Amino acid sequence: MSNSQKIGFIGLGIMGAPMAGHFINAGHELFVNTRGKIPEEIANSSAVKVATPAEVARNSDVIFIMVPDTPDVEKVLFGENGVASGLSKGKIVIDMSSISPIATKEFAQKINALGCEYLDAPVSGGQVGAKNATLSIMVGGAESTFEKIKPLFALIGKNINLVGGNGDGQTAKVANQIIVALNIEAVGEALLFAAKAGADPEKVRQALMGGFASSKILEVHGERMVKRTFDPGFRIELHQKDLNLALNSAKALGVSLPNTATAQELFNACTAHGGKAWDHSAMVRALEKLANFEIGQKA
Repeated sequence: MSNSQKIGFIGLGIMGAPMAGHFINAGHELFVNTRGKIPEEIANSSAVKVATPAEVARNSDVIFIMVPDTPDVEKVLFGENGVASGLSKGKIVIDMSSISPIATKEFAQKINALGCEYLDAPVSGGQVGAKNATLSIMVGGAESTFEKIKPLFALIGKNINLVGGNGDGQTAKVANQIIVALNIEAVGEALLFAAKAGADPEKVRQALMGGFASSKILEVHGERMVKRTFDPGFRIELHQKDLNLALNSAKALGVSLPNTATAQELFNACTAHGGKAWDHSAMVRALEKLANFEIGQKA
């Protein structure tokens, strides 16, 4: 593929905007569309703003989508003036949203039927990973398509893996979100326990970072819990959406995910207290309500 490519990017939210920015900075020609206001850094760049997803598809060889949920992707792809209506043979559609693996397989079949290629490539790493181009990217689709797009993935991510066929990238992302939610819950319980017992939760966190309990969640989200910095990050309502995918898929597969369900209920409690836009590390607030004690207060 040539050095400069015509790239479409649909969805310029807290993740999409910095991701699109990396493509612009690498010298690619970008055509963008988003349902909200175009962020300033994109508006002031060389990116061309177009009115519809169909126009993005007409102007681009590779089209990236980064929107919140399954219905959003379906609308962008197949709604009025959707991507599908602007595609011509040989173009590549890459959905980087985190959505249903089952729906993803259907979307891929429809795009393939138009003579185009499709990758599902959800990401992990949040806003920080998007800004620093260090996202983990879990990809589902044909290996030949993956190899073509890998240089573009390398502009926005570090840990880039082809997991399997279409839908398998989304399945990996759901698995990722199960682990992250349960880790947040574990760190929250541990630091709450330590604080209520009279220990300094930050010193406990630092001590645990050197041992078997060490994790990215303990490092980053444990610090958020101690410092009370619950601005997203990654909003609770988005993690709820991902756990919903996990629980619905598990039901369809006949698999029990008991602790995933518990984590979801704790997120539900946060939402009931007005916290759907809190960072997901704020799950600890639900645990604190149950204990009538906050990490950071004196026992």
